[in-house]
Amino acid sequence: MKLPVIKHVLGFVETHDEDWVVETIELLEHMTELSTIKDEELDVIGELLSNFYGALEVHQAMKEGVPAKEALNQFMGRVLGSIDK
Repeated sequence: MKLPVIKHVLGFVETHDEDWVVETIELLEHMTELSTIKDEELDVIGELLSNFYGALEVHQAMKEGVPAKEALNQFMGRVLGSIDK
């Protein structure tokens, strides 16, 4: 996951609507079922999905009243904490 990408997606969500990101996730997940897709392409799709899901999670925290910077820090802390385990 890349924090700059998550921030960029958050900007899109704030300008547009989170439904666009949800629908994009659905499309990308559907694309992973394509039998002719290459491993490298799956890796890229997986990275995009991780960032999109992360942005939605941070956005949800922000909707619940957590300031943006704190929401991002909490999310990245959970991500890094899960990697260490």
